[in-house]
Amino acid sequence: MAKNTGNPFLDTDFSQYLNVGKFTEQFKLPGVDTNVFLKTQQKNLEAVAKANKVALDGVKAVAQRQTEIVRRAFEESATALQALTSVETPQARMAKQAELFKQAFEASMANFRELAEISAKSNGEAAELLNTRLSQSIDEVGQAINKAA
Repeated sequence: MAKNTGNPFLDTDFSQYLNVGKFTEQFKLPGVDTNVFLKTQQKNLEAVAKANKVALDGVKAVAQRQTEIVRRAFEESATALQALTSVETPQARMAKQAELFKQAFEASMANFRELAEISAKSNGEAAELLNTRLSQSIDEVGQAINKAA
């Protein structure tokens, strides 16, 4: 029994809706094996879970790489500040600032590209898993219907 929290989503006992056997009895079609549909849906859920894991692994990889980038940026900032303070003339200091800015800009663009590639790769893998499963699911349901006919 659910607790009384005042939130209808938390207070509802959803277990009554999870009796799949009872649910499928309502839609029993003559000559169609509803177990095929149940197995198909189970495979669909497994594919969604796998795709979610791939996507989550991608998010973790991006977060780890961002942490490395920030750590390296702090180290490079300290080095750049030392390099900048060691320059004696204002003209040399301006030239050094421009050089450091260019290096920082190029590094940030490379980091951005790398993070985008990591993200795109994991999202692509997750989408491919779901696309493959959708195609298989359509084939399974179509075969079950054709078998019944």
